Amino acid sequence: MKATPQPGTAPSRRAFQLSGPTVRLDPRTHAVRGDLADVRLAEYVFAPHYAAPVLRTLRQATCLRVARERTSEVMADLDAGTRFEVLEVAGGLAWGLAAEQGLAGYVDADLLDEAA
Repeated sequence: MKATPQPGTAPSRRAFQLSGPTVRLDPRTHAVRGDLADVRLAEYVFAPHYAAPVLRTLRQATCLRVARERTSEVMADLDAGTRFEVLEVAGGLAWGLAAEQGLAGYVDADLLDEAA
């Protein structure tokens, strides 16, 4: 069995092969959903689509939410300047990984600037 990947770690090679059962990863700490996963997890999980993270920076403080709904649970408060690895932008929300906090979730897409 393969070791569970650390959040935000880069793959060790460019080609991947899922050679056993999919590893169950916590979607709060790894950017994986039923329809999309971080390409860095392709060696560990199967998903219909994979995305490469695009680094952005929060222009102001906001909260990281568990789900798309603005009333969903807040996982963390993120400060202005926090780096956020975006995997999807839809409906005004960005889904991805706040790597420094080790958490995956949703933030308002309007609050993101290109990374410095």
